[in-house]
Amino acid sequence: MSEPLFDVIVIGAGQAGLGISYFLNQRGVNHIVLERGEIGDTWRSQRWDSFALNTPNRFNMLPGDDFNGGNPDGFASAMDFVSYLEEYASRFQLPVQKHTSVRAVQRTTSGYSVTASIKGRVAGYFCRQVVVASGGINQMTMPPLAKNISSDVRQYHAGEYRNPSQLPEGDVLVVGSAQSGLQITEDLIEAGKRVTLSTSAVGRVPRRYRSADIFEWLVKVGFFDVRTDQVTDPKDFAMRQPQISGVGPQGHTLSLQSLARRGAVILGKIRSAEGNLVTLMPNAADHIRFGDELSSRVKSMVDHYIEDRRLDIPKAEPDPADEPDPDATCASSRTAIDLKKENIRSIVWATGFTGDFRYVKCPVLDSAGQPAHRNGFSSEPGLYFLGIPWLRKRKSGIINGIVEDAGIIAEQVLTHSSRSSH
Repeated sequence: MSEPLFDVIVIGAGQAGLGISYFLNQRGVNHIVLERGEIGDTWRSQRWDSFALNTPNRFNMLPGDDFNGGNPDGFASAMDFVSYLEEYASRFQLPVQKHTSVRAVQRTTSGYSVTASIKGRVAGYFCRQVVVASGGINQMTMPPLAKNISSDVRQYHAGEYRNPSQLPEGDVLVVGSAQSGLQITEDLIEAGKRVTLSTSAVGRVPRRYRSADIFEWLVKVGFFDVRTDQVTDPKDFAMRQPQISGVGPQGHTLSLQSLARRGAVILGKIRSAEGNLVTLMPNAADHIRFGDELSSRVKSMVDHYIEDRRLDIPKAEPDPADEPDPDATCASSRTAIDLKKENIRSIVWATGFTGDFRYVKCPVLDSAGQPAHRNGFSSEPGLYFLGIPWLRKRKSGIINGIVEDAGIIAEQVLTHSSRSSH
């Protein structure tokens, strides 16, 4: 029996996979979207109960859609966004095949073979081109030192955390101070948990500034349109999304100092762990100042934008959570904690995710197993990546970047098809 033949196979039915499927559908390209679980699988499986998107609703539209809802400046929950993805796929009749886990993508003389598992059954497909849109955050990352911690302490990754009642009685250590770490810390504090937070160098921004959401300002000043090939400092690629929260009617500002005022103990980065003893670097103060500095730079960018265009915009209203702490008075200089003595019974590792691309059996991955590409185009003709950070621009890793990136990849797919047919 011959293998099914498609012009294009798209791997992953999240926002990236659905986004390019829309463009392919509009152009009449014979394709299929293979999804390992349900549509929006990562949004379903790796978000906690109180999670809210960090970008306002009107900036989260996929190709072909304009926002026409009633709450443009509100923030959707993970399941709200999943519902949107499902409705989008249905409305545009996108060819999604669920519960199909791709095991291998291999080059052939005239295209690619894709091997997948469908409820335990192995299936083979053939296509001329492949778009890998399985995302860059589908594999949880844990530091090796986590294995050294006493088995008496329950450990969770942020992708496994759901709510405070899931954790045992006692205090909590949260490791990581990017968006997830701060938001989970706040979630735990509101449930009455005492939290110790191990931090790292992460910037922050105010939720609202000068009468608008900060995301709107960042779009206007061109912050997200910085091109990958324009970046001169490699550190920019490792920069985490700034500390902020979409929880609440208009979201709110989050900072290390605001969490400290609510009882969180702010410590430096973990150095080592053995049993119940965790040692830390004395750099919490540096991390507080690092966050303050980015907030200051971003607000200055907005101020200059307003002044240059002589816009009649009110001055910023007071935001206690955005008040800088130049002396880092809220930071602790402690360099060791005994988990048992301090009744810390659980750890939440907000240490990020990476993409799992091991199924791509072509020479298009770097030494770390991540995509090697230029603007989403791999060195193998007809093999593309989509929906990963810094694909083409800073915005490539967020929902707002999908329309542009998916459109460009779709155009390349059509160009490649045209060349192949001659």
